[in-house]
Amino acid sequence: MKIVVIGGTGLIGSKTVAILRRGGQQVVAASPKTGVNTVTGEGLKKAVAGAQVVIDLSNAPSFDPEVVSEFFETSGRNLAAAETAAGVRHHITLSIVGTDRVPDQSYYRAKVSQEKLIEASRIPYTIIRSTQFLEFLGGIADASTDGSIVRLPPGLLQPIAADDVAAFVADVAFTNPRNGIVEVAGPERAEFNEIVTRYLKGIGDPRKVVKDPQARYFGGRLDERSLVPLGEARLGRTNLDEWLRRFQKRA
Repeated sequence: MKIVVIGGTGLIGSKTVAILRRGGQQVVAASPKTGVNTVTGEGLKKAVAGAQVVIDLSNAPSFDPEVVSEFFETSGRNLAAAETAAGVRHHITLSIVGTDRVPDQSYYRAKVSQEKLIEASRIPYTIIRSTQFLEFLGGIADASTDGSIVRLPPGLLQPIAADDVAAFVADVAFTNPRNGIVEVAGPERAEFNEIVTRYLKGIGDPRKVVKDPQARYFGGRLDERSLVPLGEARLGRTNLDEWLRRFQKRA
C-alpha cells in the first residue's frame, strides 16, 4: 500500500514514516525538504499519485496569525484537489484536542478551518486530535516565562509522547476511515502548573512555576478542561517520569 506522509520529515512525521516502513509499506515522506510543497503545489500531484492513504502531519512555518491561517487553508485545498484526482481512499490529519474550545487562540482557529475543509471534501477521512506533546513542554515554559517565573493559566494538561502519537497515527492508516474525530492523550492528567513544574525539575531548570488566572496559553484563555479530552480517548503508554528518564539518557 502506498502511503504519503505530508510533513514526513518533522517530529511526528519522521517517526510515523519509520513505523510504516518497518511494516513494509511503500511510504513517501513528503515535505519541502523532499520537493513537495502543499502551499505552492510543487511536487504534490506526483507525490500522491497512486496513493491509497495520505497522512497530513504538516505544520505552518510561523505562528503569525495570518501565516497560520493562510497555510492551513491553502494547503488543505491543494491537498483535497490532489487527493481527489488521485483517488485517495483515506485522508488522515493530526489536529489538537480542544482546538474548538480556545477561540481566541489564532493557531487553534486555523486548525478548526483545516478540519472544516476536510469534512467538506468528499474524501473519506479521520481527524486525530492529540493533546500537547511532552516534547513541547520546554517551549511552553519558555513562552510563559516572566523573569525567573513561569506563569501558567489554570487548567488541566494530559501531555503525550511524540512516539505514542506516531504509533497511533500509523495504526489509523490501516483502519477504515471514521469520517469523524478520534482523540489521543497521555496516560497522566494533572494541573498545568504541576506538569510543567515536574518537567522543569526533571531537567534541572530552577525556574519557579505559578498558576496565574490572568495568564494566557499562547494568547488563548483556558477553562479547566480546554486542553484535555472530554470523552473517550486512546491513551499513550509513556508518562512524564518515563519520558524524562529517556530524555536524560539521550542527553
